[in-house]
Amino acid sequence: MRLVYSIIIPVMILGFMLISAHAALAQESEEPDKKKGGFGGPDQVERQLEDDEAEKQPFFELGFLQPYFNFKSNLKERTGLGFGLDYSAAYFGASESLGEKSAGSGMVRLYGSWDLVGKGADNTGAFVFKIEHRHKYGAIPVKSLGFELGYVGMFLPSFSHDEFRMTNFYWRQRFLGGRISMVIGLLDVTDYADVYGLASPWMHFTNFAFSTGSQTMFVPNDVNLGVAIGAYITDNIYAIAGINDANSDPTRPFRSFETFFSENQYFKSVEVGWVSSRERHFFDNIHLLYWHSDGSEFQSALPGWGLNFSGTWFFQGKYMPFIRGGYAKDGGSLMQKSVNAGFGWYQAANSHLLGAAIGWGEVNESTWGEGLDNQITMEVFYRAQLSSRFAITPTVQYIINPAMNPNTGSIFVWGIRGRLSL
Repeated sequence: MRLVYSIIIPVMILGFMLISAHAALAQESEEPDKKKGGFGGPDQVERQLEDDEAEKQPFFELGFLQPYFNFKSNLKERTGLGFGLDYSAAYFGASESLGEKSAGSGMVRLYGSWDLVGKGADNTGAFVFKIEHRHKYGAIPVKSLGFELGYVGMFLPSFSHDEFRMTNFYWRQRFLGGRISMVIGLLDVTDYADVYGLASPWMHFTNFAFSTGSQTMFVPNDVNLGVAIGAYITDNIYAIAGINDANSDPTRPFRSFETFFSENQYFKSVEVGWVSSRERHFFDNIHLLYWHSDGSEFQSALPGWGLNFSGTWFFQGKYMPFIRGGYAKDGGSLMQKSVNAGFGWYQAANSHLLGAAIGWGEVNESTWGEGLDNQITMEVFYRAQLSSRFAITPTVQYIINPAMNPNTGSIFVWGIRGRLSL
């Protein structure tokens, strides 16, 4: 009977949200307009700025802010400096828990890209930055809730309680008309490694299982000293390679210049992939990534390596199915094997988005010990673009066999996320 409920409940929820979304927004959508961000994923600063400025089909507009947005556009045209400011908040609750049953978090971010070399040309050089304040509401941040439930996984891992921190501080340079791109400085690995179109915790799935690495990759703390180079070998085949400090501390960002050379513990990755065109880099993308970690004293992670795969295809301007997963040998990852599949469905260009996914994961024994159950994770979310600059995203999740919770065979999780971008 438990297995029957485990299947029926998520299917009923998904069906209800599909019917509601289709009834509310039956119009045809257009392809999201993200074509200039190079190899970066949806969270990379230049991609995020493009998404913020993209034309949307909201329910209403905040017209009184238009003079401010005109100022930003004029500043970008005159000086090459584009910037954004946003505030995000999230609240989650669960039906069962070993500890806390709810969590809330907020985050304010200032981010930008300043074209200082070759402004207006293809081979631009830009300084990219992102500064944040991450804070919790109540006892724990959303990032910590999964472990409170006995679930080996995280919801919105970016929604922590780090307070003031830095995420990006690097130089991005393009060569050969954008066929080659290099970033060097304080980086975020998730900006370029194993990216796909629904990877953003600010705009897409909230469960880390459906984000970068599929929980089978060691992810160093962002704002680590590193360098990465991406190149289109042909118009359809690309490769990306990077090396990063594995001991970075985002609350002490410039310390990474010391630990990179003193600790000699690095995260290395090489990704090879196929795309239908350069403009659709993370829309139509099939790739395989190999990673190796020397371990991390700061994150108490063992050395290890792994493989991650991803296949995504965006068609008819609104449907984006995907299949992703990976394998890890040690390395401090949450899972040692995982397979995930799902889809995104845009009901309006750059705007209203329905997403659903299911994933299976085998817990990493070197991280959590032997004999734990395999987990099954399901999520359905709907992002409603209330205005061009404000979206809310309710989400429901169902977890079967939470590996660290012997008291229950399943947990129901619900949450809501909001984001205002200025």
